[in-house]
Amino acid sequence: MAAPVDDMFSFCVDPGKVSTGVDVRFINHVKGKGLFAKKSIKKGDAIFLERPLVSAQFLWNALYKYRACEYCLRALETAEENARRLSGIPGLGLPHPELCHVRPELHQACPHCQVMYCSSECRQAAADEYHRVLCLGSSQDDPDHPINKLKDAWRSMHYPPETSSIMLMARMVAAVKQAKDKAHWQKLFSHFCSRTGNEEEQIAHKLLGDKFRGQLVLLQSFFKAALHDDHLSRWFVPEGFRSLFALVGTNGQGIGTSSLSRWVHACDALQLPAQQKEQLDSFIDQLYKDIEKETGDFLNCEGSGLFLLQSSCNHSCIPNAEASFPDNNFLLQLSALSDINPGEEICISYLDCCQRDRSRHSRHKVLRENYLFVCSCPKCTSQVDEPDVTSDEDEEEEGEAERDEMEDEMTDV
Repeated sequence: MAAPVDDMFSFCVDPGKVSTGVDVRFINHVKGKGLFAKKSIKKGDAIFLERPLVSAQFLWNALYKYRACEYCLRALETAEENARRLSGIPGLGLPHPELCHVRPELHQACPHCQVMYCSSECRQAAADEYHRVLCLGSSQDDPDHPINKLKDAWRSMHYPPETSSIMLMARMVAAVKQAKDKAHWQKLFSHFCSRTGNEEEQIAHKLLGDKFRGQLVLLQSFFKAALHDDHLSRWFVPEGFRSLFALVGTNGQGIGTSSLSRWVHACDALQLPAQQKEQLDSFIDQLYKDIEKETGDFLNCEGSGLFLLQSSCNHSCIPNAEASFPDNNFLLQLSALSDINPGEEICISYLDCCQRDRSRHSRHKVLRENYLFVCSCPKCTSQVDEPDVTSDEDEEEEGEAERDEMEDEMTDV
């Protein structure tokens, strides 16, 4: 049973205003719902601001000392601390430190397990919503605690770059357990697509294939041992666990926060004499070069979340909207990339910029494996977009896939 459409706006910052500007409509049994404009939206306009039902930092990200608020994922390092760690330069000092918005004096720890929050409000919100169930207390560092065993099992089978987290599923369970109206929260989660496969296209989520069957069985056993609840028994049986896994895999929205990035944006907005501006830009350019040598592309505190209204946005390889996190926390802002007319569908891209620039074959491969559909947007149906051409990178991917299959067959023998 799907959640009522009215629920779709309930996690927006201003649900009344948002509901006058956009509408959620059923399209067909293949695409499901879609988000449509009810009035004209101008390029650059913020369409809505929404907080997630649940969110969680990626486990490897946290292990590598990317410090984030356990609730809202706000970066906890100051911009200078962040720059020093990422660049590997301990004595590095940033100009204009006053532009950093991180306030360590406001940070608070859970009194029982010592996980950190950016404020007392976030600590209380976490306790009220899910943390009482998941708090490990003095067992925070005990490797034999069932939740820690679950985390270790996930890390052992899902290396960086991460795209999801078992703790997102754990927080779903914890949220229902702590909720006074458990049925309401179950209905909220029932809104999200949780198909384990697409029967029409005969495709299945890449992490649910035969190659991962043994890992999923192990993960399910740890999940059940750590979190089992009679109200949610269907999530702990094999098929229900696979559906839950597909739900977070296909609906999870990546969240990235960075105190350094926010400091850089604040520097860009400074009104400085030309020479000072040039010196500051040169400093920032060199800083990012140092970070690239030391850390590579892993710059942000990263996690994922489940957003009700944003999840109704379908994919297009030529999107007219995009999601961002301008407040350096889990609040998602959907903004228009172009003018959107009344009645027009609002689409985002499930692919990053580099993936969108690749061939149709490569784009479809990613979308089939991760989101269980074949794209039919104008770019994919156009005769201009390399209909029968694959890039060298695409051919290399296909070769790797064939080698993996051969290795699996040899292992079976």
